[in-house]
Order: sequence, then C-alpha cells, then structure tokens
Amino acid sequence: MAEDLTIIQGSKEEQYQALIPQIKALIEGETDLVANLANIVSALKEQFGWLWVGFYLVKGDQLVLGPFQGPVACTRINKGRGVCGSSWAKAETLIVPDVEKFPGHIACSSLSRSEIVIPLINNGTVWGILDVDSEHLDQFNETDKQYLEQITGLVIF
Repeated sequence: MAEDLTIIQGSKEEQYQALIPQIKALIEGETDLVANLANIVSALKEQFGWLWVGFYLVKGDQLVLGPFQGPVACTRINKGRGVCGSSWAKAETLIVPDVEKFPGHIACSSLSRSEIVIPLINNGTVWGILDVDSEHLDQFNETDKQYLEQITGLVIF
C-alpha cells in the first residue's frame, strides 16, 4: 500500500493522470469503504487544493455526510435538493460554474463559488456522490468530469 502522495504540477489533465495511479495504489487491497473514500478525498484535496472535497452516502431518503476535507459541511441533504441532491435524483454528473445561479443551491460554505458533483452508481442505483467545491467561479469542466468519474469508478461498494 502506498502511503505517500506525490504532488505534481502541469495541466489539469497531467495532474489527474499522475494522481489516478496513486489513488489506485492507496485503495488497492483495502476492503473498508470509509478508509478508501477518506484516502481518495485527501488525495484530491492535496493535489488540487480545492475548498471542499467529500463524499455523501445514500442512507434511506437522504444523503448523509461521509469522509471529507475542508470546512464543516451540511450533514444531511434531501434527494433533489441543491446540487448534490439533484445529481443523486438525476443520476448524472453536474457541473455548476456559479453556485449562486443554481436554483435551490445549499450554501454549506459561503466561500463556495463553483461545484462539481459525481454520482456513485452500482447496478443502476446511486449509492453516494462525490462533491467538490471551489472558491473560484467556473473551476470545473469536462476534463474534471472525465477524470473524477474515472476515480469514483475505482470505488467498490
């Protein structure tokens, strides 16, 4: 198991390409879901320095806060509410260039300006989401979507 993370400079794509093998090494052979989610969040936060990176897990009819890095967060989010709840309801990745313009946005932190949310899907069912917030407008794009979906696909539930 790898226990060190090498932070690299370069384009966003180069950073993801260097990070993914490291994430694979961090979670390889580990069967504990929370441990793997925690290491993924930490690796992403360390590499990119985003404001907030974390997982929410579906528990009944709500998303419940899981492993995260960043300021304190909303503990529970209803299906269809805010960016996270909307991603869960639609079972699709949502990229929000300006959270102030997203109808029903939940402001867990007033510092958040843009957001990307990736659903974790197993057998057609969303069982969690990866939520990433930035202090900058228009921080996330299709490159982030592609690689973050690849990273969340590494998680075995």
